[in-house]
Amino acid sequence: MNPDLNSLYPYPFEKLNALKADVTPQPELNHIALSIGEPKHPAPEFVSDELSHQLSAVEKYPLTKGLLPLRETIAQWLTRRFQLNQNTLDAEKNILPVNGTREALFAFAQSVINRHENPVVIMPNPFYQIYEGAALLAGAEPYYLNTTAENNFLPDLDSIPVETLKRCQLLYLCTPGNPTGAVMSVEYLKHAIELAQQYDFVIASDECYSEIYFDESHPPAGLLQAAIEMGLDSLQNCVVFHSLSKRSNLPGLRSGFVAGDADIMEGFLKYRTYHGCALPYHHQYASIKAWQDEEHVISNRAQYKLKFESVIKILSPVIDVNLPDAAFYLWLKIPPEIKQDDTVFARNLFEQQNITILPGQFLSRDTQNGNPGTGFVRIALVAPLDECNEAANRIKNYLQAL
Repeated sequence: MNPDLNSLYPYPFEKLNALKADVTPQPELNHIALSIGEPKHPAPEFVSDELSHQLSAVEKYPLTKGLLPLRETIAQWLTRRFQLNQNTLDAEKNILPVNGTREALFAFAQSVINRHENPVVIMPNPFYQIYEGAALLAGAEPYYLNTTAENNFLPDLDSIPVETLKRCQLLYLCTPGNPTGAVMSVEYLKHAIELAQQYDFVIASDECYSEIYFDESHPPAGLLQAAIEMGLDSLQNCVVFHSLSKRSNLPGLRSGFVAGDADIMEGFLKYRTYHGCALPYHHQYASIKAWQDEEHVISNRAQYKLKFESVIKILSPVIDVNLPDAAFYLWLKIPPEIKQDDTVFARNLFEQQNITILPGQFLSRDTQNGNPGTGFVRIALVAPLDECNEAANRIKNYLQAL
């Protein structure tokens, strides 16, 4: 077996299952699951219809590079959404369809890391654990940047030691952030690109939550947008990851894309040809329909905004809670006066109120400056509105009892 497998940490939900294993929740309360970021809004009917209509495509092996009409549709969407120049993206060179961002974020590190050069992969902390696992199995050392209230939950790029930057081969960014919902400004992204150019590392910007925000006039910026504003028409060292899972409520479609630097994409295509993760053709046809439509995405955002407004109204009398910049998570700080860490809080909440949430320290790593997830819990507002309201009232009751 690959010895690097031994360096992998248990996944957060394994830890959560262990935390709850010997707990029996109140049987008279229905269970409300708010721990996993799996959208529960209905999938767009026109996408499901197209998926069914194209089922005969299962008779053909899909090409790793994907259908040209899908890549062209993605290029058009990126250009509209992030205000790119019309000739910025070449559908033949800059874009690859993938089986969701999770698979691609992991595979990407295996493609771009040179394990013979003592590599470092820099990532936010807390983080999506795929970043860490990808780094470890690529033979790289993870370097964690704590995101805290003091730095507005954004990785402090200026705190990275020069020697670490010299060894860095890959920087994972996540905007809007998971679990905090923090959005990186264009200026922040430009600074990251400047460092990538100076020290010659690749930026992998995970933007799968970019379409869930609350002000229609101010959508979150993206890495490619920042690169073009800098005049970096080649998109050198810049790669973005997008998905239909959150944007279009299609987590089971496993459809996303990677776009950016043509030289990097050429190597990634070569890797994926051997990796064997081509997106099925009927999924590609359905994806074209999804990327071409914005009405269902606007409706999706409205539903999340309503849930946040309602839940925050219920919780605000008993705990400090604010609307995040974007995404569908509440990154809730546990009041210190109740004297419970995040694991005890989550365990007791499950036992007494039959609600599952995720302890923040399960999403983070210990560093010299502490574990930035300790004392927080992540609450995914993915359940229907009535369930989110019911959960908020139960959490309120639990806090009042304490």
